[in-house]
Amino acid sequence: MDNKRVATLTLDDGRSVEFPILSGTLGSDVIDIKNLAKLGLFTYDPAFFSTASCTSTITFIDGDAGLLYYRGYPIEQLAEHSDFLDVSYLLWNGELPDAAQSAKFKDTVTHHTMVHEQIARFFSGFRRDAHPMAVMVGVGGALSAFYHDSLDINDAEHRRISAMRMLAKVPTIAAMAHKYYTGAPFMYPKNKFSYAENLLYMMFATPTEEYQSNPVLVRALDRILILHADHEQNASTSTVRLAGSSGANPFACIASGIAALWGPAHGGANEAALKMLEEVGDISRVPEYVQGVKDKKYRLMGFGHRVYKNMDPRASVMRQTCHEVLKELKLENSKLFELAMELERVALSDPYFIDHKLYPNVDFYSGIVLRALGIPTNMFTVIFAVARTVGWISQWNEMIAEGDHKIGRPRQLYRGATKRDFVPVGSR
Repeated sequence: MDNKRVATLTLDDGRSVEFPILSGTLGSDVIDIKNLAKLGLFTYDPAFFSTASCTSTITFIDGDAGLLYYRGYPIEQLAEHSDFLDVSYLLWNGELPDAAQSAKFKDTVTHHTMVHEQIARFFSGFRRDAHPMAVMVGVGGALSAFYHDSLDINDAEHRRISAMRMLAKVPTIAAMAHKYYTGAPFMYPKNKFSYAENLLYMMFATPTEEYQSNPVLVRALDRILILHADHEQNASTSTVRLAGSSGANPFACIASGIAALWGPAHGGANEAALKMLEEVGDISRVPEYVQGVKDKKYRLMGFGHRVYKNMDPRASVMRQTCHEVLKELKLENSKLFELAMELERVALSDPYFIDHKLYPNVDFYSGIVLRALGIPTNMFTVIFAVARTVGWISQWNEMIAEGDHKIGRPRQLYRGATKRDFVPVGSR
């Protein structure tokens, strides 16, 4: 029995073509429009709102139901029961590691966190006040000049080595970017620390004092990394895949992802949410600000999401983490947190926000947590980049490993001038 499903497009001139309807394991069906070229036509879909650019087995999002799965595992379960490096293993390999696999993977990453010493001198080429994300783009791409022994993208072992190097060294580069900006000496990683603990150590330790980590704060940062590790075909991930489709080396591809993430509409949302709270200033202003949002006078940052039309599944985890961190640091009664909780209360009870599906998202809480951890706002997107690196490199590897990928080449709807003849400059 033929269960093939098709969609048929018939033009007004009588021509028609059939398109196969494809189904995934989860999510909406997809119409395969490759046959549209037979009619000499192509689709117009600005920002790819209705276009699947690839197949993937890594991350699934159901925005209407508020679901986010990494390799089939709900994000809430991973954030509660796992750690970032085990989640990284999952994203790269497709399965959670057993005890031996976990130990070996963590040992590999831990023992590759140092960067080539010449990279440390590379930083002196930047202005002292260079934005840390500018440094991340430059140094991230420059890694290919230092680790060119594993750049054969058609070799699976080369891809694995590059991935491990990237995952291990990005936190080190991020911390160095912070130290360079503040004028403080670089702190080299320590193998005795966990991934998140090492990042905090490299950012905040000094040579003159012993560093003592706080397990509550380490766990909070680890959760932030888990929650931001991957998010399907977002702008930066799509950028990494597009760059990778040309055969570019993985370090260059990740640098392109960092550049895309730098955009305030993508990686800067938690900073924008924090700035909004600072602009509101006091809990007494919440009613006026909320009314201003309804009147389109103000924008409510950290609420709603382009993908999620229900609660962001990461937000509940981040909310719990926010409470834990502020309690640990005795900041529960801080002005900023009280203001945030009042805005949250209003958003969850006011019919306007409910009708417009303006629920608090992960960025609403993560900015507060990052501020509480002592991380400056110019480093917020850098932390995001550290987390997303494993998602980018896993998506890149999936595309390359398929073997039949083609270089990305979107089409356009041209609306410029028609053919014109050249006119000499004296006659124009």
